[in-house]
Order: sequence, then C-alpha cells, then structure tokens
Amino acid sequence: MERMKLNILGLSEVRWKGAGKITSGGHEIIYSGGTESEKGIGIIVDQTVTKAIKGYWALSDRVLLVKIAGKPVDLNIIQVYAPTAISNDEDLDKFYNELDTAKTQCKSQDPLIIMGDFNAKVGTEKVDDIVGKHGLGIRNEQGEKLIEWCQTNNIIVVSTTSKEKMDMEKPW
Repeated sequence: MERMKLNILGLSEVRWKGAGKITSGGHEIIYSGGTESEKGIGIIVDQTVTKAIKGYWALSDRVLLVKIAGKPVDLNIIQVYAPTAISNDEDLDKFYNELDTAKTQCKSQDPLIIMGDFNAKVGTEKVDDIVGKHGLGIRNEQGEKLIEWCQTNNIIVVSTTSKEKMDMEKPW
C-alpha cells in the first residue's frame, strides 16, 4: 500500500472467521468472515483514513460496508466477494440481496464505491453508460446479472471505461 501510495485497499478471500478489526503496522484491517475459514472479505486503511472511519457493517462473508467521514459528504465503500460461476442461483440472489441491503444504508448524496471480486465477465460490448467497451472476456451469466443490478441501481462498472489496464506482471 505504501509503495503504491494507496490509502484504502480491498481484500477478497480473506478466509478469517468472524468479523472485526485489527490494527497492525499503522494500518487498520476491517474484515468480515463466516463461521468457516472460507470466503471472507476485508478492507485495509492507512492511519489517515483510520481516523475518519465512522463505522462498519459486516453483512456477511461476502459484503462489508465501511463509512468514512468526509467534508462536505461522507464516503461509503462496499467490499464484495461474489459467489463463483459454479454457485447456485440461491447463493447469487442472497449475495445481491445483501448488496442491496448495504447500499440502502448509504445516503444517496454520498459517494459510493463498490469494489471487490464480482466473479463476473461483462465483456467488451458497451451497455448504456453502465459498461464500457474495455471489459475483459466474453460476457457470462454472472456478468449479465451484474449489469442488470448496475442498471437498476445506476452504478457504473468503472474498470471497463478506459483501455488502460493494470499490468500485473510489471514490478511496482
């Protein structure tokens, strides 16, 4: 985080049990896991952001909401880890219901960032102002579900709006 000058970092597949927060090395880790050591999500924030945290809500091992005080408005961050393609429809519906619940806890005038692993491919076909033409892969069912949810909630899939991609093989 320090090398990349990040104040906030989202984590998927944390695999910790329970929910809570830990302070380590000048950073605070807010996490949400289940009763088993699988799935789980978290958000790491630096000292500056730690001081501004108003609270967090661990909805499940797949959805975590963190509220950060700001001026003139607060910032809401929802970290997610969606069910994989081999999951059943019930698990996917439960995930999107939890995401809806988290979103309803955010004031409409406050910025909202939803980040994490949606386990979806939205493809390269532009959809309104929701999905740009710079996505990856061929759209799958999970991608269709994500696009549908984004359209309903007026959310933009930002990672598809620019052709600049992060080169994960480049050393930072």
